[in-house]
Amino acid sequence: MANHSTKDDPEWIDKVKSEGAVPLLDPDNCSNGWASPPGDIFMVRGPEYCSTKAKVPGGDYLLKPLGFDWIKGSSKLSELLNDSRHRIRKAIEDEFPSSDKPYVWAFNLQVPSKENFSAVAYFVSLQPFPEGALVEQFLQGDDAFRSSRLKLIANIAKGPWLVRKSVGEQAICIIGRALTCKYCQGENFIEVDIDIGSSVVANAIVHLAFGYLTTLTVDLAFLIESQTESELPERILGAVRFSELNAESARPFELPSEGVSNNLQSSLPTRLWKSIGQGFSHLIHTVPQESGSSPGTSHVNGLNNDENSGKSLKDGYVPSPGTLHVNGFNNDEKSGESLKDGYVSSPGTSHVNGFNNDEKSGERLKDGYVSSPGTSHVNGFNNDEKSGESLKDGYAFITIRFLMILNNSNNYCILKKIY
Repeated sequence: MANHSTKDDPEWIDKVKSEGAVPLLDPDNCSNGWASPPGDIFMVRGPEYCSTKAKVPGGDYLLKPLGFDWIKGSSKLSELLNDSRHRIRKAIEDEFPSSDKPYVWAFNLQVPSKENFSAVAYFVSLQPFPEGALVEQFLQGDDAFRSSRLKLIANIAKGPWLVRKSVGEQAICIIGRALTCKYCQGENFIEVDIDIGSSVVANAIVHLAFGYLTTLTVDLAFLIESQTESELPERILGAVRFSELNAESARPFELPSEGVSNNLQSSLPTRLWKSIGQGFSHLIHTVPQESGSSPGTSHVNGLNNDENSGKSLKDGYVPSPGTLHVNGFNNDEKSGESLKDGYVSSPGTSHVNGFNNDEKSGERLKDGYVSSPGTSHVNGFNNDEKSGESLKDGYAFITIRFLMILNNSNNYCILKKIY
């Protein structure tokens, strides 16, 4: 059982912790550095969660914190621990040249950006886990099992109101269901490469937050979700806090030449990061009217919401007055205009990526799913504000909704987490 305290750590662990691009600091004062926050600040499923849905403080970690890397590369950085020259692998090899080596866990958050930033948290287990334990099942399971269980709890401990609201307090998601994950496993390590750019919504939030990077304190906890009574209570694998990071402090990192070719093809959300990120940045400030736009028009991804005149959007489509458009589709509050492939929404529906939030009638969504009144849909999933229903397959995802507030000719965009 590991604790966030470092007083009993072996010397080699303390050395690894100190070798990153940003320093290990006290959790209460770690500007442009990282720390191990106390586990009790995270709420996890308690021993009676199956019957009571009660959560409890996270307590001690299962793994010891080992290090944190803030790095950047000429291409997307992945499979870092596959390189025998990696600083952590070298440190373990030097310390344990012939004896059994401790097991390392790495969580690589690939930040969609031109400079291919990665924030990598490392943890280590000095003792084997009991046979049959959930952690052992995770290590021996296939990628589908891992993706269905690996959970992230995220919290913006400090930062601008807009960013804190976009993420929410104690936001929880099953990482492999919300984002693309790649699992790289060796004899004494497992690395999870988490492509934030694989989700348009997560991509937009990260690019919004990246503009405030030097003002943010972020807490992230990684755990394996307990789904049966015998697996409860949940235990946190490890957690990391990074605070007020500076993009310039990221250390350049180059993959071995044989691994670079696998990362040349960037994902579509990554290729679109500039337009999406700048769109949010512009919308949170006052925007002067541009030539060709009518008053009261909101733009998302280059498209518009024309409240007054119903200007043409995309490929000659003309929306009715009062529609909100995201990714080329519309929210017609008044007339229920046709959306995609002949789908007609009822009045009061909100559409994101072609799906709808029907506040009044609960229209059919995707694959036969029928939403209840008052539901909000993002990327085909829903969050029922009234009944508290879970999302897809019973898992709680981080969902957000886009609220467009129009004040005369000024456009603002607020990201709000839905509980």
